[in-house]
Amino acid sequence: MIALTCHHRRFRQKSFAFIATALVWGCAGVPVQQPPTGTGPDRAPTVSQAELARLSQLPNPRVTALDKSATGNGPEYVVWGKTYRVQASAADYLEEGISSWYGAKFHGRRTSSGEPFDMYKLTAAHRSLPIPVFAKVTNLDNGLSTIVKINDRGPFHEDRIIDLSFAAAVKLDFHNSGTARVRVETLTEAPPAEQALPKDNAYFLHAGRYATAEEARQALRKLITVEPLSAQIIARGEGGFGLRLGPFTLVAERQRFEALLIALDIGLPTLVPGR
Repeated sequence: MIALTCHHRRFRQKSFAFIATALVWGCAGVPVQQPPTGTGPDRAPTVSQAELARLSQLPNPRVTALDKSATGNGPEYVVWGKTYRVQASAADYLEEGISSWYGAKFHGRRTSSGEPFDMYKLTAAHRSLPIPVFAKVTNLDNGLSTIVKINDRGPFHEDRIIDLSFAAAVKLDFHNSGTARVRVETLTEAPPAEQALPKDNAYFLHAGRYATAEEARQALRKLITVEPLSAQIIARGEGGFGLRLGPFTLVAERQRFEALLIALDIGLPTLVPGR
């Protein structure tokens, strides 16, 4: 069976498979052979709570300059009778809209860039950005963010702007639903080495001391209303609850959030090395 690698996604985990029994041209204008997988809905993999916790803490990929892939870069392609144009550059791209995610049904298939899709890695699909390219995706409903490598084409629903891997959806905490409101910002070069924090280039800020988890949630809501960011509620070793912000890789970014925490009366944070 020949099928297009530009996947047709789901709404609330309902998949509409784009699979044909005849020759269909792929995103780069060439047919792509797909392994037979049936036509059922897409789904999340069966994973333990420990694995979900690990996926939620996946480190961001390092942002580096990438060469355009030999496939998937147009300059245009057609899906369901509609022509899509690939942008000449990914620089300065910023858009807000709806994100969906894809998982087990497409795991192992070839993406539009030629790489195999791995639902446990931080990747994504986009209709028009040149691929591959890195982007920061922020969940506007909870402030969580992650960096993904965009290496595929889709989603082909006009009400969605990006399709994330299952792992990225876990990290942004919307894997139990089909969609989320997000901000997508392309990252076209790595941060200057002299601005990076030392050692592992990943540090967290621990702040706030609350008697109950609900008090910590209220503080977190106040914080992300002012500034969307990646943050979690944690149990403190000495008792009670606090906030864990990050990871931060730039000194200036970390210092800005330290000042914000103090201004919001959340307290002076502690710098904690990450892994």
